[in-house]
Amino acid sequence: MAAHREAAHRKPGPRLFAGPAARTAATLALAGAAAATALEGAAQADPQVTPAQVKAKVDRLYHDAEVATEKYNGAKERAAATEKSLDALRDEAARRTERLNTARDALGSFATAQYRSAGIDPAVRLALSSDPDQYLERASYEDRAGDRQAGAIKGVRRQISDIAQLRARAEDELADLATRRAELEKHKDSVRTKLADARKLLATLTADQRADYERSADAAHGGGGRADRSTARGSVTAPNARAAQAVDFAYGALGKPYVWGATGPSSFDCSGLTQAAWRAAGVSLPRTTYTQINAGQRVSRSELAPGDLVFFYSGVTHVGLYIGGGQMIHAPRPGAPVRIAPISEMPFAGATRVA
Repeated sequence: MAAHREAAHRKPGPRLFAGPAARTAATLALAGAAAATALEGAAQADPQVTPAQVKAKVDRLYHDAEVATEKYNGAKERAAATEKSLDALRDEAARRTERLNTARDALGSFATAQYRSAGIDPAVRLALSSDPDQYLERASYEDRAGDRQAGAIKGVRRQISDIAQLRARAEDELADLATRRAELEKHKDSVRTKLADARKLLATLTADQRADYERSADAAHGGGGRADRSTARGSVTAPNARAAQAVDFAYGALGKPYVWGATGPSSFDCSGLTQAAWRAAGVSLPRTTYTQINAGQRVSRSELAPGDLVFFYSGVTHVGLYIGGGQMIHAPRPGAPVRIAPISEMPFAGATRVA
């Protein structure tokens, strides 16, 4: 009975909420936590990028990729020239080594004759030594040979020295080639990275926004439609036969894709197109925009004639082939084929008349 009375008089602990009140409190607590999390996330999130900002960034990446493309083209040209020089040095060293061996064989025949008669002269033994350094160090003994033998030994000595110099130059060219190739890879990686970044940015746009970007880019670069092609071509009067051939080649390239580093015949980058056009006219142009601008006579914008090279941007990073009427044919950028465009749509940097 005592235990029952004690249990009956024991008071329950304090309960702040019960029933609906408890559920309301839990809901408010969860809502508060969610709000706090949302505010924290909003504080950490990047500002929303507008489609216009995306397009501006894509344009900048395409321009930067073209700058890197021209640097890649220049590095590729220099690497090819270095490789050609290295091959020439190796060929020359091989030819001179063959001549040296012939001279040594002749001395060997002479030495054999000497041995049969009165033994081998010390100077001849030096010339036939397998250690050229030892021979060169002790070549002062050559005056102990007769006039004929001394002349032959001097010739061998000179050939050994020449071959050593050729091999040293070849080693230098080889080291230079390694540097050129590393430079080439650096610019190649830069182009690929910038184009990949542009593709990622374009992927953040909706299909309609991407279509709008392509339309605006086409408008900025002249569209390049069939009507433009036929109208402009009929009005072109080139100043000479070679310029006419270059312009005709450029018209034939309309619609072909832009591919960075390409010089045709199925695809082009901007300087690759102008180089190929003038090559078709029998004129050899250098590979890059910043070297092509110095490949002829500079002309002012008011003096432009069909066939002239027109350059753009302060770094001379883009080039087109002028066709008259304020228009050019050029390879604009990835995704935009070779087309006709007004030269007024980009910052004009200068013009060159090739022939």
